Amino acid sequence: MDITVAIDAMGGDHGAHVTVPAALEILRRDTDVNIVLVGLTEAIEFELRACRAEVGPRLRIHHASEVVTMDDPPAQALRSKKDSSMRVAINLVKSGEANACVSAGNTGALMAISRFVLKTLPGIDRPAIASMLPSLKGHVHVLDLGANVDCTAEHLLQFGIMGAMLASALEHKENPSVGLLNIGEEDIKGNDVVKQAGELLRNSHLNFYGNVEGDDIYKGTTDVVVCDGFVGNVALKTSEGLAQMMGIFLRQEFRRNLFTKFLGLLALPVLSAFKKRMDHRRYNGASLLGLRGIVVKSHGSADSFAFQFAIEAAVEEVRNGVLRRITEQTSLLHQEQGAV
Repeated sequence: MDITVAIDAMGGDHGAHVTVPAALEILRRDTDVNIVLVGLTEAIEFELRACRAEVGPRLRIHHASEVVTMDDPPAQALRSKKDSSMRVAINLVKSGEANACVSAGNTGALMAISRFVLKTLPGIDRPAIASMLPSLKGHVHVLDLGANVDCTAEHLLQFGIMGAMLASALEHKENPSVGLLNIGEEDIKGNDVVKQAGELLRNSHLNFYGNVEGDDIYKGTTDVVVCDGFVGNVALKTSEGLAQMMGIFLRQEFRRNLFTKFLGLLALPVLSAFKKRMDHRRYNGASLLGLRGIVVKSHGSADSFAFQFAIEAAVEEVRNGVLRRITEQTSLLHQEQGAV
């Protein structure tokens, strides 16, 4: 199937200098993908010339006269920049000209604009940010990672449904397991919202494992981990900081003296494999689930290699019918709630 991805070419810390080469690499690797580069035409054409590439049947430029900066307040970006590359790319999804949108821009603005333009799916109160994290069993899908600081039990149930459908589609698992992030495995642990969410999840049609703790994320205890955006964002940033610290400590130890440098040279194949396995760039691309369209958020500081994974994430969501699966399951939940 042909898949068209609208890329906010101006978003992120590096803009077209990163997004254009990444888009060209995806086009080279995947012949089913078409790409629309949205943004300042002159800047995009400059990068295309630098890459010795040009527009064609599978690649086109859609001009947008404004850019949402990383410092723009979401409300201002929504109201005052209606011709921004971010908004125009999302509009292409709404109109059906594109199947998905990818942006490395301002997260708050992307969520606000996506929610305003695309609206949420029936039965979904709030979109959630979902991403993959590495685990001992491969990887795990975690949501919410920062979109919703305060959540009700019903919101956490909705996150569980969306996360399960995402994992089911991308991992081809018929009944992925869902865990609720808590301070203990026992049902009596946690605040009132988490306890109520546990009851809702237990009574749902999901494959609910029960409560999981922070270390279960990386053990791969469940396929999906659900939490509110406050907890999820803290867990994510803590994990990123820990990974960076480990990398720095390793480099410091191997550079300590001539002997450790020699040992580092001997261990280079192992260190290279470890670095590749833990490379955060390979997990770039967070899904904004719950919208009437597919939107993927890349890390703002992503390089071209990392941005490719964000584009791939969007393509795989389209290819595996993530939006359809979530719509079907939330409709089922809505019917069940109406029958109670």
